[in-house]
Amino acid sequence: MAEYTDPRECDGDGVADEMPELSDGDDEDIDNDEEQWMEEEDEEDSHPVTVTCLFCDRLLSSVPATLQHCTAEHQVNLVDLIRKHNLDDYGYIKMINYIRSTKCVASCLTGLPGAPLPWEGEDFLRPVLQDDPLLQTDPEELCEGSSLSTCPSSGAQSHDALQQWAQVAEERARSSEEALARAMDDLHKLKLLAQGLVLNAETSRSGNTGAVAELREDEDEAYFSSYGHYSIHEEMLKDKVRTESYRDFMYRNPEVFRDKVVLDVGCGTGILSMFAARAGAKKVIAVDQSEIIYQAMDIVRSNQLEDKITLIKGRIEDIKLPVEKVDIIISEWMGYFLLFESMLDSVLYARDLYLADGGSVYPDLCNISLAAVGDTQKHQDHIAFWDDVYGFNMACMKKAVVPEAMVEVVKTETLISEPTVIQTIDCNRVCLSELEFASDFCLKITNTTDCTAIVGYFDIFFDKGCSNKVMFSTGPQVTKTHWKQTVFLLERPISVQAGEELQGKITVRKNKKDPRSLLVTFDFGDRKLTYSLQ
Repeated sequence: MAEYTDPRECDGDGVADEMPELSDGDDEDIDNDEEQWMEEEDEEDSHPVTVTCLFCDRLLSSVPATLQHCTAEHQVNLVDLIRKHNLDDYGYIKMINYIRSTKCVASCLTGLPGAPLPWEGEDFLRPVLQDDPLLQTDPEELCEGSSLSTCPSSGAQSHDALQQWAQVAEERARSSEEALARAMDDLHKLKLLAQGLVLNAETSRSGNTGAVAELREDEDEAYFSSYGHYSIHEEMLKDKVRTESYRDFMYRNPEVFRDKVVLDVGCGTGILSMFAARAGAKKVIAVDQSEIIYQAMDIVRSNQLEDKITLIKGRIEDIKLPVEKVDIIISEWMGYFLLFESMLDSVLYARDLYLADGGSVYPDLCNISLAAVGDTQKHQDHIAFWDDVYGFNMACMKKAVVPEAMVEVVKTETLISEPTVIQTIDCNRVCLSELEFASDFCLKITNTTDCTAIVGYFDIFFDKGCSNKVMFSTGPQVTKTHWKQTVFLLERPISVQAGEELQGKITVRKNKKDPRSLLVTFDFGDRKLTYSLQ
């Protein structure tokens, strides 16, 4: 919006700018302007405007005359109605057409408190009279014209009127900018909708609506929004351990994909779908709820794979696929500590509904492992730190700090036990209820020191029916991945001896308040600690 500069402001040197002298009435320019105005007035007079009254057949010479006539003769003040009902342009147009089409009485226009206005129907957007001058009038101008003097009689009045008009103009400009922003946002949404309709004509959404669906959508909004931004996909694509493992599995086992129908759950940029297509799949259906799906559509077209890959925007639970069954389900669903984000739930839903007999989910096997960590410096930095903060005891903060699991890369030299597997998941057999579990564990200690934390990580296997099996690990002993490791810091370290076993029990469950997050509890007999991963 352009800024208004008062000509009375000072210049950059702090000296008031000299006001230009006003031209006197004899200037040639003024005379020319007056002649031009007179010519325009003559042209207007040669084409007089007639306005038909809203309530009778009387013809009036102008819109203001019509408003005055309606107020005096019919006791209807249109300006008051506009203000009372806070009518925008469309509301004003509907009201004018409603009055003309129904010839209603004044009492019909006031409306009952809380009741819908009688002209809210879209039918009243259709003009009753052709070229109706009242419909060509801005309701805001009507309201402004009724409250501001257009012919001020003195300098003071002129200054006040100009200030009022400036305020009105600024407010209208601001409103116009907001309206334009809303229009651009609506245009963007329409573009996305059209794009989805064109590419997904074969699909249809199920009729699941109501409070439960709305609640679920609210819970998932932030989750899917995070995957709508390119940066998270860039991070995952640059994770060579992750991406190249999927690629190698598909490219090295073309017999698994040849002439098969493949479903990619949570396709993101479509990289796995394109791997599958290049590996020989007959058809690939790629599904994602986040906005990244629209970039995936462009990517697929850019690589001339649109004849093999169909992209669908939506939750796998809410859409209907264009096929009854698929031969393979691929997905990169893993979150921190494997189960964070609960995306495996969606893969299992797709498996139970769409996977053909003899088909397979990939990756097909996963496991979760634990190991003991002895990192006194890390413990000092994050936990013991609160015992003395600039001479103040803030130990109470530990109750808030300790329960938050940390996602970071653990140094190999800080590991003080052999790893142990606490859970193995077969994605072709596991039930949803089994994703919450409890497991006893035993960590064989390799160093005499203090155990300051437990670290968790997972391993992934592409195994079923593969002549060339592929796996990768997210543990601290191998190449770093974007999953890093999950660290559960102990509030009080546990003294351990080399050769002994640290026994405990771990319980993993979903957070009922946020089903995509996890609650992990460690029970060491004399102490019990619960951590949140969110």
